[in-house]
Amino acid sequence: MATFPSLHDAVADAVHDGDTVALEGFTHLIPFAAGHEIIRQGRRDLTLVRMTPDLVHDQMIGMGCASKLVFSWGGNPGVGSLRRFRDAVEHDWPGPVELVEHAHAAMASAWEAGAAGLPMAVLRAYTGTSLPDVNPDIATVTCPFTGEELAAVPALRPDVGVVHAQRADRDGNVLVEGIIGIQKEVVLASDRSIVTVEEVVDDLAAPSPNSTVIPGWAIDAVVVAPGGAAPSYTHGYYDRDNAFYQAWDEISSDRDRFLDWMQANVMEAA
Repeated sequence: MATFPSLHDAVADAVHDGDTVALEGFTHLIPFAAGHEIIRQGRRDLTLVRMTPDLVHDQMIGMGCASKLVFSWGGNPGVGSLRRFRDAVEHDWPGPVELVEHAHAAMASAWEAGAAGLPMAVLRAYTGTSLPDVNPDIATVTCPFTGEELAAVPALRPDVGVVHAQRADRDGNVLVEGIIGIQKEVVLASDRSIVTVEEVVDDLAAPSPNSTVIPGWAIDAVVVAPGGAAPSYTHGYYDRDNAFYQAWDEISSDRDRFLDWMQANVMEAA
């Protein structure tokens, strides 16, 4: 059953050096506040998992938190490359980062398998592509009913799953609206989970047609963190800060400027 700690305490309790940590969010609901707290607490040797790692992962990699990234696309949406990510891959700064690259469909299927407690996901994919040549986690299986050869990938079962959402009720049930992505699957698949929310309310109110509820019994910690997805957006609460995404390309292009910005805006911003 979910508890309601501070963000500092939730991260200190759940995230440890060497953990596999998923900070998920698709277009909106990206858990920047939680990622920044992980950076402030100096976590190291993390395996980061996300379908579409962007700025918060660039920041975590640049601050030395990560030694491995499992992903299906990485970049600064609408702008270009992740500069700190590229520096780590190309020049081992501040340290080397191992890459495990999948297709979107495989990542989504792996999250569903993890949420269901299955060991792997099976899908029609990867035929004619080169990813199996560089990713040993892509295998093939033969369907016992039809004899068809299919792709298989390990289920995603991280130590910690971190997502952001609109609101929670007093019992820790969480409502996700807008693009719901794989927020629910991340919580169900993870050994420990943190959900940051814009607010806690007495009644979640009638959900919209494409919303989903993550049940409180599946969540370890619900943290009230208004603006916790900024500079990405939270549907119904605030818009995406497009200017910041553009500015990040220049901020992150130089190591010293990056470190100065992180010191002023993350390390000293708690």
